[in-house]
Amino acid sequence: MIFRLPIRPKRNLMHNSLSSAIHLPSPISGSFFTANWTAPRHVKTLMTTRNGGISSGAYHSLNVGTHVGDKPEHVAENRAYVQTQVPVPIAYLQQTHSTIVVQAADSIAAPLNADASVDASGKVACAVMTADCLPVLFCDRAGTVVAAAHAGWRGLADGVLQNTVAAMGVPTMEIMAYFAPAIGAESFEVGQDVFDAFCTGNHAAERMFAPIGGGKYLADIYGLARLILQREGVTQIFGGEHCTVLERETFFSYRRDGATGRMASIIWLENEA
Repeated sequence: MIFRLPIRPKRNLMHNSLSSAIHLPSPISGSFFTANWTAPRHVKTLMTTRNGGISSGAYHSLNVGTHVGDKPEHVAENRAYVQTQVPVPIAYLQQTHSTIVVQAADSIAAPLNADASVDASGKVACAVMTADCLPVLFCDRAGTVVAAAHAGWRGLADGVLQNTVAAMGVPTMEIMAYFAPAIGAESFEVGQDVFDAFCTGNHAAERMFAPIGGGKYLADIYGLARLILQREGVTQIFGGEHCTVLERETFFSYRRDGATGRMASIIWLENEA
């Protein structure tokens, strides 16, 4: 008698099949790109890629994160390069996976501990840094206020997007949102704690998690953010087509590489003459 051992499914093979099935957008060339959405013309955006800077090694090459171990002089030069593309000062934050929202102008002299900022003055640009977490850019349809939020899974579950929407001070039906590049659903493996954080008392969120065995799931961070915003009354939502993990030539990814740089997602109001 021949005994056959049970064959365990290989998680990496499942991951590869999901990756091949996903449709990724065309590669982005260069250092910068802008949001593809229907915001007013005087609402301006800029997202950075990983390319075109001077950092080396794990941070090659346009790293704007000061907290990741890169040489400070390299980060400063990279940030200066990004600043040449934005006509007002960029307000970076000291991000802590919180739900704190600040006025962007208050984070110019020294970065504040916060994970979102807003501006209605047109004198400063809101910015968040990411390397898998979800950056969300906001404006209202009239173009009177803009905001940027950094939404890792913890901040997303705790309410950073709701707080950002509230801080904008306009009716939610007037708000539009753009999902800049983040980790895709085919790459975002999470545990039961993340599932519980979103799905306890919220059955609609369960469809954003695909079980893969062993108490693990593949989570759709774009889908979770979309559910949260729609529940707040924000229905004009754009973006969400990139995967920072799979698009390795274009984006930094902490999940993929560990030590790595950070991209910036930036939004500001252009003062019309």
